[in-house]
Amino acid sequence: MKKKNQKKKAQLPFRLNILFFVVFLLFAVLILQLGVVQILRGEEFQEQIDQTTQDTTKIPVPRGEIYDRNYNIIAQNKAMYAITYTPQKGVQADERLDVAVKLAEYIDMFKPDESDREKQLNSITTRDKKEYWYILHEEEAKERLSTEEAADMETAEQYKTILDRITEEEISNFTEQDFEIILIKKELDRAYALAPQVVKNENVTPEEYARVAEHLADLPGINATTDWVREYPYDGTFQNIIGNVTTEKEGVPAENIDFYLAKGYSRNDRVGKTGLEQQYEDLLRGRKEQVQYTMDKSGVIQDSEVVVPGESGKDIVLTIDMEFQQKVDEILKSELEAATKGGQNNHLRDAMAVVMDPNTGELLAVGGQSFNEDQTEITDTSYKTLYDAHRPGSTVKGATVLAAYDAGIISPGHREYDTPIKIAGTPEKSSWKNLGWVNDLDALRQSSNVYMFYIAMKMGGEYNYQREKSVSFDPAAFQEMRFYFNQFGLGVNTGVDYPYESIGYPGNDTGPGLLMDYAIGQYDTFTAMQLVQYASTIANGGYRVQPHFLKEARNPTPEEGKLGSIYRTVNTTVLNKIIMDEEYIERVQEGFRQVYQEPGGTAYNYFRDTDFNAAGKTGTAESEVYIDGKKIETVNLTMIAYAPYDNPEIAMSVIVPYLDSETNSSINHNITKRIMDAYYTLKEERAKAENNAEEESEKEQEQADE
Repeated sequence: MKKKNQKKKAQLPFRLNILFFVVFLLFAVLILQLGVVQILRGEEFQEQIDQTTQDTTKIPVPRGEIYDRNYNIIAQNKAMYAITYTPQKGVQADERLDVAVKLAEYIDMFKPDESDREKQLNSITTRDKKEYWYILHEEEAKERLSTEEAADMETAEQYKTILDRITEEEISNFTEQDFEIILIKKELDRAYALAPQVVKNENVTPEEYARVAEHLADLPGINATTDWVREYPYDGTFQNIIGNVTTEKEGVPAENIDFYLAKGYSRNDRVGKTGLEQQYEDLLRGRKEQVQYTMDKSGVIQDSEVVVPGESGKDIVLTIDMEFQQKVDEILKSELEAATKGGQNNHLRDAMAVVMDPNTGELLAVGGQSFNEDQTEITDTSYKTLYDAHRPGSTVKGATVLAAYDAGIISPGHREYDTPIKIAGTPEKSSWKNLGWVNDLDALRQSSNVYMFYIAMKMGGEYNYQREKSVSFDPAAFQEMRFYFNQFGLGVNTGVDYPYESIGYPGNDTGPGLLMDYAIGQYDTFTAMQLVQYASTIANGGYRVQPHFLKEARNPTPEEGKLGSIYRTVNTTVLNKIIMDEEYIERVQEGFRQVYQEPGGTAYNYFRDTDFNAAGKTGTAESEVYIDGKKIETVNLTMIAYAPYDNPEIAMSVIVPYLDSETNSSINHNITKRIMDAYYTLKEERAKAENNAEEESEKEQEQADE
């Protein structure tokens, strides 16, 4: 018995030794593994632990401002408080809702105006309400889709099905506070990772700004900052040409989104969408500030650094004289009102005028005023000077005569007998009265249609016209005549720096009668911008200069109210030179002078007592309007002019379409005369003011010297 106990005691230490040895091996393996991790691969694993990602976002900068030629501001940025949201990557819907709930405690999303408030409420869709309910009751909502149903659906379809199963009753009892949270969340949902999104920038009170700024630590991604909104001090004057900028909600236009994204824009960036705001977007936009964010693996921002400093957009200075522009607009408006008094000219809607420096192409004023449909209100429609083309009437006769000179059809001094023309099978054509024998200057001064008809027939190959007989005609004459007109800017792009301009409508049919109509401005249509380029080309001796709105671009400056250094200036661009004998152009210039300054001239009675020393051409064209399928005969009254005749500094065009066919209106003469008077009066007043300022400065200097 004693031996057995001794044997058992001898076996126990052996088993313990085996157990200890196994434990020792396990610890040895563990220590070895820890050694491998910490010593051999420690740095590698630490790098994985410390691994971060870097991402760069671009922050918008203030837009450049717009000035007129005298450095009066036309479009500026008005600073305002703003609440923005810049989400980190991977932010979930419930997290955005949590931010929206907290933010609703500090700001009021509803606009003060009751009608605006109603629009905001109407903007909340049924889907918005259901998505809000879903986030508040996510577990309950998910239970409405069985596991079997979910297995056969994509994630997006599952979500849509769940939303469909949320009842109208469940979303019918939301409070005003709920709606406010929904409005905020809608703005938060529009944000892209690391890109600032405006939550509210209208009517942000100082108190709201302060409350948000005080609680930023509780509002991840929210910031209280400043923003800007575009402001136009001239209260609508020239607004159609300046154009507009998209709102932050509109962002970049959807139809051009790839274009803008390729140029570094974000989807919610404000861009020029019309007019000069669009034309000079590249100058006005500025350079965005680029901030590089460092984030850990979970997407939490650890650090940020400005890698490219932002720079405000460049300011642009236009050629437009806003004081003169206002006078032009007022003249057009008052003449429209006068022409429609007493129920006359029921179809008259528009009056357009363009004033340009014929030597440089600088546009001094571009005006359009239009009635609404029932002629009760007049608004600015200056864009129509580029968009709307009309038959110009006799204003184009200078181009017709010059084409005839250069083609060898006539020579200076050539005479024709002005009496009605009748081609077999066509209506009789005549001038406004039988003028008898007229030469080229008489034809321009008295506006002979018949003289131009003979030019058209000869251009087509008919040199032996006989009354009531057919005429021979080469259809290529149309192409030749249009080629000459194109040299003056008629029927082609003027090259004006604007997103769009019409080139007018060229008639499709050809024939001797239609070419005769073309020769007197009764066939193809042209814009006011084309007509002023044509007038300038004759005024300056045959150089077709490009009209332009931009005078110069300036670098941004931190000094408020001041312009920076010149970044770029716009020089005169000559698109083409009229290649013909200078004597021909001088001859037409003389004819245009006689129109305004010699008895018998069609503008003489209106300009005989002026000191403008003007030249140009009047025009009347037959036109039609269709109302309820019925054609109504109307007339277009047009005008081109430049002054002074011997050293022109301004050229202009006027178009007033669709007056009563029996009208005795002189609206085109009145507009032209009043605009010229406004130009020279303003010029004289400024010269006097400048002289007075110089005299005052000299007096002050003399007193200082004493």
